[in-house]
Amino acid sequence: MGYRSSRKIWLLLLLFQFWLAPSCGQAAPDKDGPPLRVPILLYHRFGPAVADSMTVTTPVFESHLAYLRNHGYQAIPLRQLVDYYLQKGPPPPPRSVAIAIDDGHKTVYSDALPLVRKYRLPVTLFIYPSAISKASYALTWEQLRELRKTGWFDVQSHTFWHPNFKQERKRLNPAAYEEFVNMQLRKSKARLEQELGVRVDMLAWAFGIYDDFLTAKAAAAGYVAAFTLERRAAQSSDQAMKLPRYLMTNADSGQALARILADRFRPAAGGDTKK
Repeated sequence: MGYRSSRKIWLLLLLFQFWLAPSCGQAAPDKDGPPLRVPILLYHRFGPAVADSMTVTTPVFESHLAYLRNHGYQAIPLRQLVDYYLQKGPPPPPRSVAIAIDDGHKTVYSDALPLVRKYRLPVTLFIYPSAISKASYALTWEQLRELRKTGWFDVQSHTFWHPNFKQERKRLNPAAYEEFVNMQLRKSKARLEQELGVRVDMLAWAFGIYDDFLTAKAAAAGYVAAFTLERRAAQSSDQAMKLPRYLMTNADSGQALARILADRFRPAAGGDTKK
């Protein structure tokens, strides 16, 4: 082989390596502006007065929705954000926010529904089915069906009965614990899909508790995304099975809400917040 042929082959190999470089496990850079940061605002229950630390009064909840509308924020379905992480969709628009409500308290129907209709904002409900139509504080299956029919509510899983996985791991032997985890993840998904005819593949970790074992079990059970209680905005570098959410309290109003939304432009701060 002559010099010219050898040089030609060497140049071709060099070009081939250069062409491969961007696809070798590197994260794609954000094309426009700062890295993605989307606050996910998490609520639990509502009412005229603060009954406990998880209650956001209905007037304060409305003030949050009005603030989003009046300050140019765009509430997006949580599914849209998840599709971005799964590389099934583009990055959400600038000033995006997502809204979630955990547990399935009856005030979702009595207090939140009228406001969601008024402000026309999508909400994702994370439900533990064991309480539905059974516990006095909980929604009924018929109410959940009504919420679904409005087009503003998606329903996803919050395990079957909201266990504390840390405590269960201490209480059970490894085989029993694995069986328990599988039941909590699979039974919740199956019951919600059966009752509501929805696709359930997103999960909110009960008490914000998760680890590598749990995320692997969730993926094996058919979940593609899961959500924690880390008090910061979701960003491009996050993993789909542990996306952070702000646990909202009644004190998070006015300037406190403004600071939460402003955090979308700040670097992530570590640490979990437990329910």
